[in-house]
Amino acid sequence: MIVPTLRTQRLLLTIPGARAAEAAVRFNRENERHLAPWNPRMTARDFDVEYWKTSLDRQIENFRNGTRYSFCIFPLDSGTDGRLLGFLNFTEVVRGVFQACYMGYSLAEDMQGRGYMTEACRAGIDYMFSTVGLHRIMANYMPANVRSAAVLKRLGFIEEGRARDYLFLAGAWQDHVLTSVTNPEAAAPAGY
Repeated sequence: MIVPTLRTQRLLLTIPGARAAEAAVRFNRENERHLAPWNPRMTARDFDVEYWKTSLDRQIENFRNGTRYSFCIFPLDSGTDGRLLGFLNFTEVVRGVFQACYMGYSLAEDMQGRGYMTEACRAGIDYMFSTVGLHRIMANYMPANVRSAAVLKRLGFIEEGRARDYLFLAGAWQDHVLTSVTNPEAAAPAGY
């Protein structure tokens, strides 16, 4: 099974494996402060190239198993040899009658406000709906994360509710706004 490469007007999204380990460490170093309010606290492993080699190779295996689609985002003009701009993850893929997953993402601080995350998410969502065949993608955000809320709104995600103490991030249990988008073209699950 060939690892997907998604191209947009300005971006390349792929699952690059271990060759992107140094770029992932550099991304974390450059964006640790920026991501701190929205992510689990970074530890030594987040800055360890060997950890990232193993983790990124595991993402290829997860793709092949159909359980997780973890894209690295690069500039289109430099591809995987360029700077890692961010991550787009489709996790906890569930089949059967659900046909759904969760979407999460991060973007370098200096790339904010230019539409890159919306552009990357559109490509990823299209892939998950048209190629993977999912019916529903869920994305949740902390109420104070107005940038993430704006991205999801532009992508057509609908607020479905709020979850109290949903995830342990930035050193505390954080409330989240629950959203989703569905694929009106999704086929009925096989065998149902």
